[in-house]
Amino acid sequence: MDKGKVIEGKATPRGKYPHIRKVGDFIFVSGTSSRRADNTFAGVEVDEMGTTSLDIKKQTAAVLENIDSILQQEGSSLKDVVDVTSFLVNMNDFKGYNETYGEFFEPETGPTRTTVAVHQLPHPHLLVEIKVMAYKKQAYAGH
Repeated sequence: MDKGKVIEGKATPRGKYPHIRKVGDFIFVSGTSSRRADNTFAGVEVDEMGTTSLDIKKQTAAVLENIDSILQQEGSSLKDVVDVTSFLVNMNDFKGYNETYGEFFEPETGPTRTTVAVHQLPHPHLLVEIKVMAYKKQAYAGH
């Protein structure tokens, strides 16, 4: 079994877990948010008066782009994703999340998906977190 990896240049995990772990031809990506390496968040704007605006579409796109970037570390990409689990803080965001998700995956060839509502995520600016499992056939010596 391959060891997990924490990837340089990505937001540091907020616990003792890797960004990614490969087991044979399967690649598992830990729950990923729109948090950047500098601990800012995509899809979050704060105006001069301190009013915070959160954008589910921007956050969903940033999460999927982060996952794609993580998968590329193993020679994979979103096209290899076979299963997605999404966590939304508010199911009222489902429409915007679903529209953006549809820009990344096709229903006929995309992964299976489960979307659940959660009470909260590790930061109040987060609206969505996604974890995935990908399958990428590896070239093995002698095969």
